[in-house]
Amino acid sequence: MIDSNTLNDLTAKLSKLVPQDLNILKEDLEKNIRATLQAAFQKLDLVTREEFDVQAALLVHTREKLELLEKRIAQLEAQNKD
Repeated sequence: MIDSNTLNDLTAKLSKLVPQDLNILKEDLEKNIRATLQAAFQKLDLVTREEFDVQAALLVHTREKLELLEKRIAQLEAQNKD
């Protein structure tokens, strides 16, 4: 899920786009924008950068282990041929 700092920054940027006449409604508008963004991001099923990095590192480790196992199998098959 997207972190709250990013959500807060995006909400603040969007609320700055509101005309000055509507400043009275700014707090209520920010709450509504935040809720709308949060709901939209939840529907997208996003992951944080940290979660992505953890999974990427896990994938690299898995690939390395797979390569080692493939080499080991090749060695064992070569021994069985002899």
